[in-house]
Amino acid sequence: MVMAENLASLKTEFLEYLEIEKGRALKTVENYDRYISRFFTFAKAKQPSDITEECIRRFRLDLNRAELNRRTQNYYLIALRQFLKYLIKRGVKSLAPDAIELAKETHRDLNLISLVELERLLEAPKGSDLKALRDRAMLEMLFSTGLRVSELCSLSRYLDWTRDEISVRGKGGKIRPVFVSPSAKQAVRAYLDKRTDLDEALFIYIGRGAKRAETESGSMRLSGRSVERIVKQYAIKAGIDKRVTPHTLRHSFATDLLQNGADIRSVQALLGHANISTTQIYTHVTDTHLHNIHRQFHGKKRK
Repeated sequence: MVMAENLASLKTEFLEYLEIEKGRALKTVENYDRYISRFFTFAKAKQPSDITEECIRRFRLDLNRAELNRRTQNYYLIALRQFLKYLIKRGVKSLAPDAIELAKETHRDLNLISLVELERLLEAPKGSDLKALRDRAMLEMLFSTGLRVSELCSLSRYLDWTRDEISVRGKGGKIRPVFVSPSAKQAVRAYLDKRTDLDEALFIYIGRGAKRAETESGSMRLSGRSVERIVKQYAIKAGIDKRVTPHTLRHSFATDLLQNGADIRSVQALLGHANISTTQIYTHVTDTHLHNIHRQFHGKKRK
C-alpha cells in the first residue's frame, strides 16, 4: 500500500499513464483532465478520501442542473471511474469505481438522411476545379469508409490510392482497415491529379486559407471544423432541410451496411467502435427495415 498522496499529483500521474502506457490520444487526455478537474473543484477534493459517494451524488446533481445531456454527464463519470481504477492499481485506498453508476441515456437521434438525399449530397460538388474535386472526394470518402472527421483529416495523400483498402489510426491509437469504394478511389485520384502542391495531407485548404494554415501550423491540412462547414454548405445546396454533418455520413455508412445484410460485429469493426453497445444504436433502424419486410412479404397467402 502506497502512502496517501494529494489528488493533484495523482491526477498528473494518471494522465501521463493514459498518454504513455495506454496510448490514448492527446485530445482524450485533455478531456479527462478537464472532466476530473471540474469534479475536484466542485468537491473541493484534496485527498483520495475526499472522494465519497455523497460528493459524487452532489456532483451528478450539479451536472444535471447545468443542463448537460446524459451522454455528456457520463463522460465526466467515466473519467472519474477510470481515475479510481488507476488509484486501486497504484494501491491507493479510495472509493470503489463501481460505486459510480452511469446515467441512463435517452435514445439517440441519428438524424439520418434518405438514400435520395444522400445521392444529391454526393453529387452536389459541381465542376472540375480543385475545390470541387476536393469536396467530391471528401464526401465520397466519408460515405465509403465511415471515417470519423478527425480520421478523415489525418489521411495522407501518399497512401496507395489504387488499392481498395487503407489503414487508419482511430480512437485510442488503434489501427483498423477501412475499405474504399471504386467511386471514392476515382474521386480521390481525380483530385490528387489536379494538385500541384507537395503538402503531405490528403485534404487541404484551397485559396487564402491555405497560406494562413501553412503559416500557423506548417501544413495546409484541413481542420475538422472546416470539413463540417463544407458538408453543411453542400447539404443546403442539395436541398436537404436537416442538419447534416460528417457524422451523418458515418451513420449512413453503418445503416447502409446493416440494411443490406451485414452483421453488427463486422459493422462494429469497420466503424472502430471499442464496444458493441455503441454500434447497437443502429439496430432500431434495421428493426424498422425488417418490420417493413415482414409487412410486405409475410402471410400474403392467408385469407
